[in-house]
Amino acid sequence: MSLSVTLQHQLGAFTLDASFEAPEGLTVLFGRSGAGKSTIVNAVAGLLRPDAGQITCDGAPLYDSATGRHVPPHQRRVGYIFQDARLFPHLTVRQNLLYGRWFAPKSTPGPEFNRIVDMLGIGPLLGRRPDGLSGGEKQRTAIGRALLANPRIILADEPLAALDEPRKAEILPYFERLRDEVSTPILYVSHAASEVARLATTVVALDAGRVIRQGAASDVLSDPAVTPLGVRAAGAMLEARVQAHHDDGLSQLDAGGASLLLPRVDQAPGTRVRVWIEAQDVMLATERPQGISALNVLETTVRALRFGAGPGVLVQLCFGDTLLLSRITRRSADALSLQPGLRVFAVIKAVSVARDAVGDQPRPEL
Repeated sequence: MSLSVTLQHQLGAFTLDASFEAPEGLTVLFGRSGAGKSTIVNAVAGLLRPDAGQITCDGAPLYDSATGRHVPPHQRRVGYIFQDARLFPHLTVRQNLLYGRWFAPKSTPGPEFNRIVDMLGIGPLLGRRPDGLSGGEKQRTAIGRALLANPRIILADEPLAALDEPRKAEILPYFERLRDEVSTPILYVSHAASEVARLATTVVALDAGRVIRQGAASDVLSDPAVTPLGVRAAGAMLEARVQAHHDDGLSQLDAGGASLLLPRVDQAPGTRVRVWIEAQDVMLATERPQGISALNVLETTVRALRFGAGPGVLVQLCFGDTLLLSRITRRSADALSLQPGLRVFAVIKAVSVARDAVGDQPRPEL
């Protein structure tokens, strides 16, 4: 199942002109606040009628300005997960979940109630009301309600934005499971780069109402020309495999044939993971450094450089098929005589990679 979106819409001085495909898996609309992400999601949900364009789900039109077709929101079979859970306060968790099932088409078998409850770990909560739940528990219930409606599309509009860091860390693994275990396309809005790196199978990068790049998460996030949040938030997503855990609290990973030491990763050896590394945490040297505290020194090749208007430079590096970004000053780039093809050593402090910057890779079948 896939979602195809082509939209043009004018909101005051803001112009939205975007086109993209969202296949199975989790597609992230990624960009600054005001880039048009929520406008797109509301148009897909049917809450906003665009000026022009077409929205189709598996070839079936939900909106088509050429024919005048506009399927009402309640007929689109969309599961919408908001920033706040929006649960009914007078209903228990079980009743809130079953409310979602009420909207599922009777002719189409939906997911089993117990399977969704088990997947989200909310069995002990079924008899409680929302005012007795934590923020993370409320969001897990909201996810379950959306799934039990047996939707053709799941929309998640910055579902972690209202949560503190511990609750975000609690919810992220459930969205990873959702990405891997549900065949329904998920359109997910975010402006947090590390969140995008952990969850996305596809990234649609937006800037000022336009799509500036779309594709696989590893390709889009490591492109020095695509920085929808600005160069200070730039980074790259590395795919790796857990090799071993050491007694000093570090885990050893294999990233494209290179060894990477990080604070303990809570995954068993052999597990495939993603690692988000911020460009500002990657130092460069033309000779292998000696006598330094940083534990990760990777031999790489300069692939491209992006010089901005300020004093900084984004350097795209590669080792094997793996891409990495480094953000250094123009003065440093000149001093190192950086140019495409030059061999350099990328230096990464183990402690600079936060625990929540490591997540599961999507399953191979996706």
